[in-house]
Amino acid sequence: MTIQIRMGTEKDQSNIADLHAQSWKENYGKVLSADYLNTKILHDRNEVWRHRLENPTTNQLVLVAEANREFCGFICAFGAHHPEFGTIIDNLHVKAERKGSGIGSMLLQAAGKWALEHFSEHDLYLEVLECNPKAIKFYERKGGKHIDLAYWTTPCGNKAREFIYSWGSPLNLSPDTI
Repeated sequence: MTIQIRMGTEKDQSNIADLHAQSWKENYGKVLSADYLNTKILHDRNEVWRHRLENPTTNQLVLVAEANREFCGFICAFGAHHPEFGTIIDNLHVKAERKGSGIGSMLLQAAGKWALEHFSEHDLYLEVLECNPKAIKFYERKGGKHIDLAYWTTPCGNKAREFIYSWGSPLNLSPDTI
């Protein structure tokens, strides 16, 4: 299997939004309302990604992973996003059938390299929902350390507990097996 990581473009908007919505359906059923998941999520994610890809901020990174030229995942980061925590990995999603193949690791490493090149004076962090233990284990295997607790107000108005994980410098992102 040949995996390519490339910059995301406006042409990727539908694939990114679809995967983002699907991933939330698979992992966030405990914190997102059934109404939101069944009737609003796809429209909401399409609007988010249309805006991000048509009007990217100067500190935004969107990378897409393709396996044998087929879209299979993406990552989005914002450099120097938070005054204390630094550069955020805002989204990392891989199609369910491709998980465990190293794609998430490759995307995370690529974003870490970008953060080091462009925002080296800032730490690298992310927020992960408590209801997503598989993601938590993945980030811990990659060297992320739980440093804080916060609450996310979901698009449907619920409050969800989230953990903040940090690598400190992007140099600390563990490159272990891909």
